[in-house]
Amino acid sequence: MHPEKALSKQRGVTLIELMIVIVILAVIASFAYPSYMNYVVDAKRTAATSILLQVADRQQQFFMDNKRFANDLTNLGFANNPLVVADDGRTMAGAGNSESTYSVALTNVTATTYTITAAPLNGQAARDTECGSLTLNQTLTKGSDGGSDCWK
Repeated sequence: MHPEKALSKQRGVTLIELMIVIVILAVIASFAYPSYMNYVVDAKRTAATSILLQVADRQQQFFMDNKRFANDLTNLGFANNPLVVADDGRTMAGAGNSESTYSVALTNVTATTYTITAAPLNGQAARDTECGSLTLNQTLTKGSDGGSDCWK
């Protein structure tokens, strides 16, 4: 056999080889996508817990200055009440934006007590059914609507 004829037989990829590669990629994607989505939900939840801790810190400072807790987030220096958290952790105005993931508000406020609640919005509410709303109070007791692993 001539070397030129041997080379001409090795052109391209067969349909079977292509289908095998597609099946392998589909199997890998079917395992990777749910793991990735869980990671995204956890990251957005972590952004919300960070904001809750920031609000608690400002509440403690407000209490030291005024001998009572603030009943409005704007009294703590935040731009909005309730406070809306974007998917990257920054605060923003309005819960109608597709980037908004949590709405943070003060509830049960008295002179000596408060509860901060972060309620999931939009896609986060649909995906984070395990934890739901997150709470933090004046004693820094952490809570959630769901499991105990929500404050990682």
